[in-house]
Amino acid sequence: MGSQRRIALVSVVAAAALVALKLVTGLATGSLGLVSDALHSGTDLIAALLTLLALGVAGRPADPDHPYGHGRAEHLSALAEAAFLIVASLFIGGKALSHLLGRSTSDVHAAWYAILVVLVVIAVDASRTVVSWRGGRRYRSAALQANALHFGSDLVGSVAVLVGLSLVRAGHPNADSAAALFVAVLVLVAAARLVFQNASVLMDRDPAGPHETARLAIEGVEPAVHLRRLRLREGGGRHFADVVIGVPPGAAVGQGHSAADAVEAAVHRALPDSDVVVHVEPEVGDAAVRERAHAAAVGVPRVSEVHNLSVVTVEDAIEVSLHLKLPGELSLDEAHSVATEVERAIMAAVPEVERVLTHVEPLSQPLSGHRVPPRDADDDEQAVLRIVLYVTGRAPRDLRFVRSDQGLVVFLTLALDPTTTLAEAHARASEVEEQVRRERPQIVDVVVHTEP
Repeated sequence: MGSQRRIALVSVVAAAALVALKLVTGLATGSLGLVSDALHSGTDLIAALLTLLALGVAGRPADPDHPYGHGRAEHLSALAEAAFLIVASLFIGGKALSHLLGRSTSDVHAAWYAILVVLVVIAVDASRTVVSWRGGRRYRSAALQANALHFGSDLVGSVAVLVGLSLVRAGHPNADSAAALFVAVLVLVAAARLVFQNASVLMDRDPAGPHETARLAIEGVEPAVHLRRLRLREGGGRHFADVVIGVPPGAAVGQGHSAADAVEAAVHRALPDSDVVVHVEPEVGDAAVRERAHAAAVGVPRVSEVHNLSVVTVEDAIEVSLHLKLPGELSLDEAHSVATEVERAIMAAVPEVERVLTHVEPLSQPLSGHRVPPRDADDDEQAVLRIVLYVTGRAPRDLRFVRSDQGLVVFLTLALDPTTTLAEAHARASEVEEQVRRERPQIVDVVVHTEP
């Protein structure tokens, strides 16, 4: 027999002896406090039997039907115990209130042997509380820790009964019922705590303390890894960790495996006897995301052009923004449907992306027109030449005016220093375009081309 089961068996024997001792003495003296304490110990007897059964089940190794083992049998046992505690406490509280409100009478005989019995009970409660508490800490057993909690509440309840009997001997007959009511409240509090703790485990509630411990352990791994996801659950005193980490996209298989081993070892050190599964994924670079997102967007029907595609990382979340050019004859509702389809296509093609923002523009229609003779565009030409000289310091390499269906269009070629960066060239071209539009509002469009 294992150590945990021996501790549980001792608890069964102790609980049975205490139930008999309290019940016989309580009935002999008419003490509701002792009878209620006997019922409390009776629930502990049932709890101890459940614990013994649970430990026998929980100790079984994992099998195909229970790949995580059988540790949660302990938590089911603790919930069953809590149900018994609630029923008993309601019964005790009802009887005590009936006496205190005068609806029923009680005849308590606080004999010396009753006091002696309570003192013996207190000694036994104290010893089994300490034994179960130490066993629960040593083996990280939820069932044994639950027993320690209940035995501790028994100890406090027995002290209350002792005080009540002592006051009865001093001439206060209602003190026994008051002690019984106190025990009932004590049991209800213990039961509520048990329900919350064990239901949280059975519902896979992420344990905050162990989660933070594991996270810090992973973040301390050298060389550093990117923690993408950490999920933690517990059962039978063990923690089960599901970890996803990111490694550089160029890392070899061996490097990824070494990183996973390092993370697993770190979690084991932080949470001994834990079960850790580590999944390794390559880090996603902006270039790869942009390329996959662009391919997904242009693959959507009626998308004529995609430009200004940007990838932004916001608090470890990847967001994509892009401009879509769609046929100008589409209604706003139809254009919105196409944009929504693009957003879905990108998120399906690039699962790492959490949000997609689209800006819809009409596709420019082909224009027909004729070239404007120099004499007809003399004022406009002088204005454009002056603007180009001011912005670039050089005359334009080419300048043409075309009269289209929509109005006057300027085609302009700028000559820039070959060492000018692309960003600077774009800024110069944009400045020329902006100033031309501002000074010559009759010009409907400005097309600027830059050359070294």
